Amino acid sequence: MEEFDTVVVGAGQAGIAMSEHLGKLGIEHVVLERNRIAERWRSERWDSLVANGPAWHDRFPNMTFACDKDAFPGKESVAAYFEAYARMIDAPIRTGVEVLSATQLEGRAGFRIKTSEGEIEARNIVAATGPFQRPAIPPIVPDLPNVSQMHSTAYRNPQALAAGAVLVVGGGSSGAQIAAELLEAGRAVYLSIGSHDRPPRRYRGRDNVWWLGVLGKWNLDTPGPGTEHVTIAVSGANGGQTVDFRRLAARGVTLLGMTEGFDTGVLTIAPDLKANLDAGDRNYLSVLDEADAYIARNGLDLPPEPEAREIPPDPECVTHPIRALDLAACGIGTIIWATGFQFDFGWLRVDSFDHTGKPRHQRGVGMVPGVYFVGLPWQTRRGSSFIWGVWHDAKFIADQIAIQNGYRQYHEQATGDG
Repeated sequence: MEEFDTVVVGAGQAGIAMSEHLGKLGIEHVVLERNRIAERWRSERWDSLVANGPAWHDRFPNMTFACDKDAFPGKESVAAYFEAYARMIDAPIRTGVEVLSATQLEGRAGFRIKTSEGEIEARNIVAATGPFQRPAIPPIVPDLPNVSQMHSTAYRNPQALAAGAVLVVGGGSSGAQIAAELLEAGRAVYLSIGSHDRPPRRYRGRDNVWWLGVLGKWNLDTPGPGTEHVTIAVSGANGGQTVDFRRLAARGVTLLGMTEGFDTGVLTIAPDLKANLDAGDRNYLSVLDEADAYIARNGLDLPPEPEAREIPPDPECVTHPIRALDLAACGIGTIIWATGFQFDFGWLRVDSFDHTGKPRHQRGVGMVPGVYFVGLPWQTRRGSSFIWGVWHDAKFIADQIAIQNGYRQYHEQATGDG
């Protein structure tokens, strides 16, 4: 049986960052990936997807993207970036190896990891499977004979969908971008949105990610009260544009409130569309206010942008909102659920999860000794699940593993064990 100090599960951005820091500390490890490096970027995203942050920002510190620094790399470019990075650091990655289970050893420290290629023992295990694990589809609409339903991870392009109108459920980045693409392709589009934040893509010559940095928002350690499940509507598509649902409606998208229920072919829509849009506007304007104050406080020479504060009038679908949507009458042939993800750590059979399956941890250090996590949303701060943020969290976890190894080595030298 093979033995390693540390086994890292997952070779996406979290696993590669973890391998870099473990390697720098001389910690023997292996990274196991059931598919290819950065597989989710390749096969679980739509064709036209680009990164939501510009290349100068959404990257690891030691390698730049092979494109303009202000561009938004496409999904294949992102996957190629991680492949190249793994080669640069000579990461010990084994692809095509699925981890089936990981359990604690009896009577001694460590874990037995069953894989599709056999068993491995390790003193530490790092779950680096990221925040996008199991697509979440609310159990609202049953299987229907004339309507295709899919999660946003299964959507590829407008041409691949069945004929007819499309209902997109979810007002975050994915839902907004998919709805806009479908509209541009000539589809009739209905977009159901809930509560959301919609920061400006750019303001006064600086990108949103820059403002989040200088205003200290990347370092927030917990979501604000009542914002734990609020989605963020921001887009890097078409060179990066501010998401504006009212302007989408003016171009032809029919906006709906949250999708609540379904009965005999008719969706029930909540009466919250106007409230959701207004709350999104308040979030948008609050960012502009903070940015203006920062510019004044620091004496920056950035051009004023008064037109950014112009909010379009409410379209017809907002002033007279739809409360019941008959799928057949509207010709809807496809429902795309852009409704996020759930955790799936069924393979990690240790007592480090709450009743919902969410990891219990402190900055990625699990409640069971030797169990660690990297890439979780809000693992240490707001930026934890982003490309650059996961790199810094991985460094912290590698340091914790090295610290524990130091304690173990002292014990072994003091007692003559090992």
